[in-house]
Amino acid sequence: MASKKREVIEEIGVVMGLVSVQFLYAGNAILLSIILKTGLQPSSLIICSTFATFLVLSPLAILFERRKWPSKITYKLVIQLLLLSFGGVTVFQSLFMKGVHLTSPAVATAMPNLAPGLIFFIACGFGLERMDIGCKYSRAKIGGTMLCVLGAVVMSLMQSDHSNTNTKTPTDFNSQTILGCTYLIAAVFVLSTQVVLQAITLRDFSAPISMCSITSLLGSMLTAVVEVVLDENYWDWDYLHLQDLLGYSIVAGGISGMCISVNAWAMKKRGPVVVSIFNPLGTVISAATSISLGDSISAKDLAGMLVMFSGLYLVLWAKRNESNAKSPNVDHHAADDTIVFDIEKPLLT
Repeated sequence: MASKKREVIEEIGVVMGLVSVQFLYAGNAILLSIILKTGLQPSSLIICSTFATFLVLSPLAILFERRKWPSKITYKLVIQLLLLSFGGVTVFQSLFMKGVHLTSPAVATAMPNLAPGLIFFIACGFGLERMDIGCKYSRAKIGGTMLCVLGAVVMSLMQSDHSNTNTKTPTDFNSQTILGCTYLIAAVFVLSTQVVLQAITLRDFSAPISMCSITSLLGSMLTAVVEVVLDENYWDWDYLHLQDLLGYSIVAGGISGMCISVNAWAMKKRGPVVVSIFNPLGTVISAATSISLGDSISAKDLAGMLVMFSGLYLVLWAKRNESNAKSPNVDHHAADDTIVFDIEKPLLT
């Protein structure tokens, strides 16, 4: 009786935690959109916010995962961490922030739902997934991915078309909106490749919070180096912008740390598919909040999001049923130990 009660409480905790994560992600996307309009450079936000994430996560990594750290640091692991840091922080976040700035928080939070389908195809290329056209689950993944891509294209075009009605220079705004959606799609592609690389890295370094802490630190340093090389006057920040930058960095670092911790705990308890199921909620929250702040979202935009979400859930359904079919009698605790190696685990940065 006590164990059943504990399971119910745990289930409620997982659901409430994942819903809270989506509220935080949506709020961060809206805040990021507002902050970028003040003139702050995206790279400045990346450097400071990811360093703040490192400060939040490093104590948690030391407290909970120190026993999981590898006894020997190999060149292979160093290269993998550098690639994760550069791709997952510098490249991904730069593309994502440019996309947010040129589109809207609702579109920005919707695009990452492309990731599970793209991860499937990238993983197939690396031999981490098997594609069997004769298997209904493989066909479902392919069909779901196509729906996700179709939804992204429809949403991009409809968002651009809808925005033209509110500007005096439709051609310029149209090109900006399409460019913003292109940035977001490119960011999701980078994200998907990073998830596959993360899955490979976790085999030798099975401490996800520690890995995220390290890649946050390295990513902020690599981003700073890139910006200094590209612009020698990069560090000439004015005082007002510095206040906004520090304020956002503290908030973003706290949000990232909390979301990563909750997602990691929920993945261990219920698996990555359950965590991914809640992702569209962030888009709904962003859309509702954007409308309340005066932005408009058309029925065409919502149709594109619906098509994308349908594809996402089709991919997740296929992934879950395929896993159950392969291992119907897997012990729950044994599954917890292997869950971190699932290639569809969301990127932790």
